[in-house]
Amino acid sequence: MTQAVREPAVIPAALMVRALVAVRVFFGLDWLSNAVAKLLGKANYDWGFTTFNLVDRGTAGAILHQSVTSTWIAPLRWFYAGLVLPNYGFFQWFLTAIELAIAIGLLFGILSRVAALGGLCLLTPIWFMLLTTNQYFWTYPLDLAPLVLLAIVPTGRAFGFDGALAARFNRMRWPF
Repeated sequence: MTQAVREPAVIPAALMVRALVAVRVFFGLDWLSNAVAKLLGKANYDWGFTTFNLVDRGTAGAILHQSVTSTWIAPLRWFYAGLVLPNYGFFQWFLTAIELAIAIGLLFGILSRVAALGGLCLLTPIWFMLLTTNQYFWTYPLDLAPLVLLAIVPTGRAFGFDGALAARFNRMRWPF
């Protein structure tokens, strides 16, 4: 008796592209909601059927303060305690603008890889500084891992403006 040889499962490339575009758009909405919370200065929402909170400017400042006071990583502590926190009046609005830019980039596929890299640059230092706080270890990696994928894979070329931008700039691979 001969056994039937199973072919490996093949996932069509178009399906993978759509899945990654969905991840990109979802993360764009995530960044947009927190940017809007910062713009409105409102963290807590009650829509009747659900209540939730977002990260407004005050919450972001509190997270940053907790990060600075609990980290053992001296260069990060020096940067955030010496520069960012004393000038938080400016940096809270800078953060809001950057989050809004990340959201637009991810939602519309405009420099989407740069947008994902920007998100990584904002979240990674905070995660490292909070490693000693006995929080749920995977809180930040749940945001970081998809951003790594989105920084690598050019999802903005599908269902986004990066395809047109790449063609306009002589088919540049990065950052489109």
